[in-house]
Amino acid sequence: MEERARQELLACLKGIRRFAYALTGSMADADDLMQATVLRILERPMPADADVRRWSYRICRNLWIDMRRANRVRSEWSALQSEIGETVVDGQHLADVAVSFQEVDMAMRDLPEAQRALLILVAIEGLSYQEAAELLDIPMGTVMSRLSRARASLAVQFSANPVDRFPGQGKESAHADR
Repeated sequence: MEERARQELLACLKGIRRFAYALTGSMADADDLMQATVLRILERPMPADADVRRWSYRICRNLWIDMRRANRVRSEWSALQSEIGETVVDGQHLADVAVSFQEVDMAMRDLPEAQRALLILVAIEGLSYQEAAELLDIPMGTVMSRLSRARASLAVQFSANPVDRFPGQGKESAHADR
């Protein structure tokens, strides 16, 4: 990292820490996020024409999103483990849930990357359209049109016959050998 960029980074560390605290709501988590941010900044070369402050804040926000996602997955997994331990689970229900997750996963993978990223930020991460636009550095109209296309594509995929989506898993396949 060149000296000018290093000085600019040092000058904005307090701001990054405040920003991290605003995102996390906890000083301990903010310190962890700030440390991860600075580490990421030092590990990866900064684009020559990048604004250090804006670039570092974006890295901080992206890492925070990653942390939220990881925490949510861990907490959902813990809750699921607790629930499974306390209840008798119907095997058919688990199979149905697995197929549902498989359907969503396959449908999401079929979306173009730009649409998939926006859908995840807005529908799963809970960001507003404005926040998503700022994070991805795209106009609000682009956010709305990409989300509209993504939702329309998913609606088409989920309105299709399940046999078409998962060949070999419908009622027809159960009777195919007869």
